[in-house]
Amino acid sequence: MSTATENGMGGPQTASREKTYKKTTSSALKGAIQLGIGYTVGNLTSKPDRDVLMQDFYVVESVFLPSEGSNLTPAHHYPDFRFKTYAPLAFRYFRDLFGIKPDDYLYSLVNEPLIELANPGASGSLFYLTSDDEFIIKTVQHKEAKFLQRLLPGYYMNLNQNPRTLLPKFYGLYCIQSGGINIRLVVMNNVLPRSVKMHYKYDLKGSTYKRRASRKEREKSCPTYKDLDFQDMHEEGVYFDAETYNNLMKTLQRDCRVLESFKIMDYSLLLGVHVLDTSQRDGGESGQAGGDGRRPVGQRVLYSTAMESIQGDGKAAEAVTTDDTMGGIPAKTHKDEKLLIFLGIIDILQSYRFIKKLEHSWKALVYDGDSISVHRPGFYASRFLKFMSTRVFRKTQSIRFSPSKRTRSSIPALKSSSQEILSSQADERHEEARRDRLGGARSLASLDGQAVYGLYLRPDLVPANPSFYEGSSMGTVSTSSIFVNVDNQTDERDDAASRSTFTLEDSAICLTSEQSTMDVDIDRDDGSVLDVYL
Repeated sequence: MSTATENGMGGPQTASREKTYKKTTSSALKGAIQLGIGYTVGNLTSKPDRDVLMQDFYVVESVFLPSEGSNLTPAHHYPDFRFKTYAPLAFRYFRDLFGIKPDDYLYSLVNEPLIELANPGASGSLFYLTSDDEFIIKTVQHKEAKFLQRLLPGYYMNLNQNPRTLLPKFYGLYCIQSGGINIRLVVMNNVLPRSVKMHYKYDLKGSTYKRRASRKEREKSCPTYKDLDFQDMHEEGVYFDAETYNNLMKTLQRDCRVLESFKIMDYSLLLGVHVLDTSQRDGGESGQAGGDGRRPVGQRVLYSTAMESIQGDGKAAEAVTTDDTMGGIPAKTHKDEKLLIFLGIIDILQSYRFIKKLEHSWKALVYDGDSISVHRPGFYASRFLKFMSTRVFRKTQSIRFSPSKRTRSSIPALKSSSQEILSSQADERHEEARRDRLGGARSLASLDGQAVYGLYLRPDLVPANPSFYEGSSMGTVSTSSIFVNVDNQTDERDDAASRSTFTLEDSAICLTSEQSTMDVDIDRDDGSVLDVYL
């Protein structure tokens, strides 16, 4: 079994099981794709490079490839067909923007056989993967192809502003006409590389109505689950570090804003989860290189990996994509299991047209209108972002103490330290304090009797002027905070008496409640000595 089949993506189809698309066999379709792209890309190299103009988005080039060949086209054993290329100059600019050289593009799509993948969706489209894991070729409907043509000018503007995006990267739009049948194809970036085994795959929309994998899908070796399955299997979500989480959510918000501006809805987030712990237990084999094995490393196209798409620093992204992560985003579960996350937004070619509005209207009559997938673009984007930021992706919380908490937690220690300082020095300062009180008595003898009597009646009040305890820097106590500042007391003992002298005047007594934490006692033996205790 191939690696693609292990990933639940399907492998090469045998002749007995060969699929058909619009009465065209898969082998004939793959051959026509490689012939047509080989001719058009090779012919485009002869055209000089120039700036993209508005009319370039609406150019359609066509070439007829008969089975017997012609002066311009080679002979082949497939039915005659006509190959159309839409906006060739515009898509050449897109490929240049992502660092895709014409030779590499031809080598990936033409020189190596295409791998047909199983389709997990209900669209009925065919998917082909290049052997080097770089590109996906998908068949699209006529309305999707027309919508992409109208989208190209805005898409061009968005990529110029920000090439780092989780939106699909479109590298070409083609059409094969054979026997009156039109088969339209789009070439995109590959989100889930075959070189890394995906232990879980999810197609997430943020809705809950019928968002569970079918029984047939669950029977596959690696099925594609949906929103309700994710909530059951990863109830706590996946955890990123703070920087990665912020970059990822910023990228998703920017992309959803672009999709909303184009009135696009019903898109999905394709999420691949690779469990590193499981790979190590299985022997460390995460996958196999595709093709001829000469390119066993990650994808070479710029901004094609998940880590490159969300990072703002190109050097950091380049450093990550060259190691064993293969461009995946490191993450963890709530049980600290190490993961690699691969993701990208898919199915963006659905606009909110009349048919979609009608579908939303009749479904809303039967079910909850906010739970169904089809919804107006603004609501769809908001629901999508809310689901991703709260249910799917989580941010790890680092243990940090805020300054306010440090201040509050230091107060008890500060109180205990101040008490130890005061108690340890109480004995040696007792005699000095008595000398200070005797010196203060001389000044208190001249105080007005009413002032002293008022202090006697209110012993819980102290003068507003600094006391001898404040002058000697033993401590300052208030109702909100405690500050302890112990200075060299031996150098200041000589002038302690002068600083502790009370000179009370009419305004010296402040009857304030803020100083009610200090107890004032009057020694009535001499009638003039004031004792202040903390």
